[in-house]
Parts: sequence; structure tokens; C-alpha cells
Amino acid sequence: MVDIATRVYNHSWKIDPIVRSVLDTDFYKLLMGQTIYRRHRGVDVTFGVVNRTHRVRLADIIDLGELREQLDHVRTLRLSRGESTWLRGNTFYGKRQMFSADFVGWLEGFRFPEYELREVDGQYELTFHGPWIETTMWEIPALAILNELRSRGVTRGMGKFELEVLYARGMSRVWEKIERLQRLPGLSISDFGTRRRHGFLWQDWCVQAMQEGLGDAFLGTSNCLIALRREVEAIGTNAHELPMVYTALAGDEQDMLEAPYRVLSDWQEDYQGNLLVVLPDTYGTTRFLAHAPDWVSGWTGIRIDSKDPIEGGEEACRFWLSRGEDPREKLTIFSDGLDIEMIERVHAHFAGRMRIGFGWGTLLTNDFRGLAPGGLLDPISVVCKVISADGRPTVKLSDNPTKATGPRREVERYQRVFDLDARVPQPVLV
Repeated sequence: MVDIATRVYNHSWKIDPIVRSVLDTDFYKLLMGQTIYRRHRGVDVTFGVVNRTHRVRLADIIDLGELREQLDHVRTLRLSRGESTWLRGNTFYGKRQMFSADFVGWLEGFRFPEYELREVDGQYELTFHGPWIETTMWEIPALAILNELRSRGVTRGMGKFELEVLYARGMSRVWEKIERLQRLPGLSISDFGTRRRHGFLWQDWCVQAMQEGLGDAFLGTSNCLIALRREVEAIGTNAHELPMVYTALAGDEQDMLEAPYRVLSDWQEDYQGNLLVVLPDTYGTTRFLAHAPDWVSGWTGIRIDSKDPIEGGEEACRFWLSRGEDPREKLTIFSDGLDIEMIERVHAHFAGRMRIGFGWGTLLTNDFRGLAPGGLLDPISVVCKVISADGRPTVKLSDNPTKATGPRREVERYQRVFDLDARVPQPVLV
């Protein structure tokens, strides 16, 4: 096992680049990428990074030159022969050849496009513009780079023994959580922590700890490169990006209302009955479920992402019952800002009433809260979202208005179109 403290103390970015492979990304990026490749290659999209934790001035911690160096390194990456073979021949979710030959062929020739970077009021304004199929690939690497450069900036001045103690405490914290998870019968949990990880080596360590500590209860990781290396399942389906772009491109208000369901129709066709987990909260879960076509209730399950987990799970149960479905046969994935206490609470509340899955993210792969002076390693909420499609602004409303994105007037217009009632803002930790 890697001695992380020594590696950090001696680190050279040429030995430990933050992003090591085109596959050092989340599985859902490749799945969504295939749908985009098949259906929307001609759409021009802009992505932008936003640090929602305004008190942390990233430009004061991360050197501009280092940031450019890491971004430029990503632009040199290409899919290796072994990685291509893994995509072409591996079984994902029980299905061989999840990715078509033409999409993998495109990915083999893919290079990350250019970026735009500037400093504004202590934050970095980082944007990516171009064909949707290319710009979408920047989201995960950009976030991983910013988070790990922050970690490196904070730890750079620490001595070897201080680093050893820091990582020993971090490991102890993760293992104590795993020991509590061991007590939950029928647990199903995955690593969803790539985007805001402390670092690649740390995420890899966390995955190995979950493998050993939880056995079959650990389903896998969202990170494709770690899944390949550790021979675990690659986990993921889709994200808010698809309905945001589909809706932005809609012709009129009725078309806007239908766009989120059109996403599911295309997805169902592309994946032939696999990966059928609904993400309903882009423009409000309650309205989405109330107007969902009957065929949506036949999908495998639902992911609760921005609503209170208990409230969201109960709403999913009511939806299935109203459509004549048995919630006990349905899968509900909880994934928003989870930590051990919430996992225990949700598990106790819904055990036996539905199939439960957990996607454990930032507070698995970046929980150094209180372990560095002044909370300098506490996780932050930094996101990379699509902000326009073919020149039209994109909007996400969310069940939590704190997570809403888009120009104010467009957000207000979408709230009217989707008849979204006033929502109570909830704090966002990660």
C-alpha cells in the first residue's frame, strides 16, 4: 500500500499528476458521453466552475501557474490500449459491450479541448466552450484538480511527521466510519467521491479500505480508473447536465416541460433497459413525479439528490404506490452530502420498505474536517456546471434553491414554467 504521507512530502507533480488518465473520471461521464455522441454532437456548450464556499479564496491558496500546468497536462492525455480494451470488453452492470465500437473509437482519438482561465476577486473563473461531447469531459478533471491543488497548497509547508499524523488521523476516521457501516444489515454502498476528493491517492486508499472492511456490501466506485485498477464495479448512471441542456434547447414552454422526460426516453433507448435510475430533481422532484409518464414508474429506481433524504424517500414510495408499483422491489439511491450519521438514519428508516443504495462522496474521500489548523483542509463545495447550450442559458432549479444555477431572470422564468412553489433554502456543506 502507498505511503501517502511520504508521497505527499516528496511529491513531484510529474510523478503524481493530479489527473492520470482519460479514465480518471466518473463512470456517468462516459455513459452520458455516449448519449451525447449519438444524439447531440453538434450542440455547442459552455461549462463553468463555481466555488460555492465563498469564504475560501482559492486563488490565495492555488498558484495560477500550477493550475495551468495541471490543466495543460490533462490536454496531453489519451486513452491507453489497455483502457480501451477494458471499455470494449468489460462487463458493466451485467452487460457486455456497454459502449459501442464507434464511441470507444471516438474516445481513443479524444483530446481535451482548450480552456479559459482568469482570477476574479480571489476565485478562479475557469470555463470550457465547444462541442458538448468534448466540453463535458472537463467537468470531473477540473474539479479534481482544484480540490487536490488546494490540498497540496495547505499541506506543502507541513513536515514529514506532521503529515504522517495527519494521514493517520484521516485513516482512523475513515475506518471508524467503516466499522459503523459493518453493523448495518443488507448495506449497499459505493464510492461517489471523485469530484471533490482530497487527492487521487487518498481516494484510491479509501476504496481499498471499503473493499476490505465491507466486502460484498461495497458495490464499487464511480471512478473508472480506480475501478479498472482495483477490479471493482464502475458505478453510475446520469446527471442533471442532460435535462439542463435538453430544456435549454426546447422550442417553447410545452417543449420545456417535456424535455426532462425526453431525456429518459433517449436514455432508455440507448441503454436497452439497463441503468434505469431516475434523477428527478433538476426542476423539482414533486412536479417531475406528478407528471411523469406511466412508463417511468417501471424504471428500476430513483436517486434522491437535493431533497431531505427521508422526505425524498417517502415521496418516492408514494409515487410508486400511486402507480401500482411495489416500493420493496424498487431501488432508491441516496447521494447528497452523505456521512455516516445520515446513512445510519436513512438505513434504519427505510430498511425492508425499499431497496436502498448509498453513493458516498465528499465525506468519504475528503473528510479532513478539523485535522488541519484553522480548518484549512475542511471540504468545500465547488462545482462545474453547464451554463449555456447553443448560446442559450441553462438552468437548474433543484429541490434546494441554494443549489440553483443560472441567470436570475432565467431562474425566475423556469420557476414559472415548471410551477415550482417557494422552497426553503438548505445549507450546502459539500
